[in-house]
Amino acid sequence: MAGRVGIVGAAVTPFRARWYEKTYYELAQWATADALKDAGISVDEVDGVFYGIYNDIFERTCIPEHPLQGIIGLQNKFGIRISNGGATGAYTMSAAHAYVAAERFDVVLVLGVEKATDCFDFQSMSSTPEVIKTIGWSGDSFFEQKLGWTASDSYAEVVLGYMDEHPDDLKPEITAAISAQLSQQVRNNPYAQRQFDQVTPEEVLNSRLVAYPFKELEICVYSEGAAALILAEEETAKAIARNTGKPPIWITGLGEANEHSFAGKKQKDMTRIMSDYLASQRAYKMAGIKSPIDEIDIVELHDAFVHQLEITMAEMGFVPRGRADALIEDNIMTPGGKLIVQPCGGLIYCGHAVGASNIMSAWSARNELISRGKRRALVHGTGSTVAQYTATLILEQE
Repeated sequence: MAGRVGIVGAAVTPFRARWYEKTYYELAQWATADALKDAGISVDEVDGVFYGIYNDIFERTCIPEHPLQGIIGLQNKFGIRISNGGATGAYTMSAAHAYVAAERFDVVLVLGVEKATDCFDFQSMSSTPEVIKTIGWSGDSFFEQKLGWTASDSYAEVVLGYMDEHPDDLKPEITAAISAQLSQQVRNNPYAQRQFDQVTPEEVLNSRLVAYPFKELEICVYSEGAAALILAEEETAKAIARNTGKPPIWITGLGEANEHSFAGKKQKDMTRIMSDYLASQRAYKMAGIKSPIDEIDIVELHDAFVHQLEITMAEMGFVPRGRADALIEDNIMTPGGKLIVQPCGGLIYCGHAVGASNIMSAWSARNELISRGKRRALVHGTGSTVAQYTATLILEQE
């Protein structure tokens, strides 16, 4: 039987729209050093590293992880890079867990880093067009990219499919209320890109339309930053916890699923995010969870768009499909409600440094479990064309 794996250290750098004074090498060093300090161990005690780096073009090099190995002090040790679109961080944690659970290693580093806005478009004198074009290379480069594919319209396709099936759900006033709530929650996150960017539901509703039905204040912001975790096998995790005084947070459930990337009757069901449903069910089964709404306390999910947050919560069984608005209407995720959702502000307000984002979510979930004395958290990552990839983790405190 595979052994238990625990998170014993975690750190993030501040997420920013642009780190002018830091390279991605330096951001990686920073997060690594702080995670090691949090775990009270030296880099010599780490057996290997799992890199979450989404996009080569962002880092301006085809193998962005190769200089990091020596820079972070893990020369001559195991290192592997994971890249799964927006779900890169969650898949990186999953891969690291597998190696430790299989007793290959005792202690590993999970490191996500992204330097997205080093891309620059000299015609507009802005990074935005080049970042969007770079993300376009993530989709189908034979057909979709030439038609002007972007992340926003890709996710909008799924949302519109869901709305065709459930026309009374995802009401504008509800998505606006969720965005406004997240903007309040982010005030408690000093590492967030938009810590002091508080908005009202009315301001969200009146913000410009980007791709129907997404308003500007309902969309994640692209970020630069890094996040790191230290994972350890059971006995090592307990020993580290005795030294630091912080309890290990056990990874008790994992689930992954990759959908078809093309729409069609026997391909991608555009009314669903099946990857979210399948991955969460697999994670629940592994963790022994029967009723997620009753057994999970904290949810940190990949909210690239507010509408996708709602659909994901429904696919994961926290609300019925077709009744995602119950998150607000029935006070499920409102302050004092049944669930604590996106306490860090989510990707929309904390920021979306793609390879690091889900690792940041795990950092937040761990902090919240310990500080609030809660038992279970769910961490989720999704990404690529039409929310194709999903990885879900259940974190648990004894």
